[in-house]
This record gives sequence, C-alpha cells and structure tokens, in this order.
Amino acid sequence: MSSPIGLGVPVPKVLPVTGTWTFPFAAYLLVLANRVVFQRIKHESYIGDSIKRSTKESSSAPKNEPDPLTLAARCHGNFIESVPLGLVVAAITELNGGSRTVLNYALATLFALRIVHAELGLRKGGEAMGWGRPVGFFGTMTWFAGMTGYSAWLVKGYWGY
Repeated sequence: MSSPIGLGVPVPKVLPVTGTWTFPFAAYLLVLANRVVFQRIKHESYIGDSIKRSTKESSSAPKNEPDPLTLAARCHGNFIESVPLGLVVAAITELNGGSRTVLNYALATLFALRIVHAELGLRKGGEAMGWGRPVGFFGTMTWFAGMTGYSAWLVKGYWGY
C-alpha cells in the first residue's frame, strides 16, 4: 500500500477511499459542464445565465418549462456547491481513522443524492421541481450532518471525552 517517489522512499497511500471516489464525481461534473457548453453553443448565448429568446420563441415555449441554459447552469452550480465540501469532509474523516466501509457507502450515497437532485429533480417535472430535488437536497444536508458528526466522534478523545 505504498508507492516509491523521488529516490525510492516509500510513501503510503493516505486517502485511498476519497481518492477512489474522485473519479465518478469528476466524471459527472464533466457531464454537467458539457451540458452547459452544449446549451451555450446551441443557442449562441456565450455569456450570461439564460437564453435570449425572441418574442416568437417565448410565446411558443410552454410556461412551466425552464430556460435550458439556466437549468444546465443550476445543475452544474448545485453540484459544485456541495461536492467539494463533501470530499473535504470525507478526506478529513478518512485521515482521522474513519471506517473505509462507512466512507465508501457514504460517498456512494452522496454521489447518488447529487445525481437524483439533478436528473430526477431539476431536469424532470414542470418548473424544475421533480421529486428528486427535495430528496437530493435534504438527503445531502442529512449526509453532511451525519458525516461531520461521525468525523467529530472519531476525534472526541482530543476534546477529553
């Protein structure tokens, strides 16, 4: 479980669980970012967060359908707002001796919650309000409470408990 660097000094792999989960999170981030780019190119809207629609287009568009560029940008933004902190919390937990099994299940849960939030919440249902949006949001907030609580429990001896 160590790799030689430089002059052959073995360095242990310190964060194998968090390191493993960076790939699926980064891959999904690329999907979300490419959706934003696709909408920008498709609608020739290279700056801003919405598509400038003509009067004819806006009158024919369904009233409860959100702007596709805004929707893609919010899916991307919501992911960026929570996943980096989630990976930091997981890394701190792993560094403090958290169970690899617990961490794997926890990161799998966070990954699933963020996908549900975007794919079955923002992108499904009228006005970007599919069932996955509240499930993904409240699930992610619960995840943060649970993981930070677990991380604090791991270091309780430091505080004299």
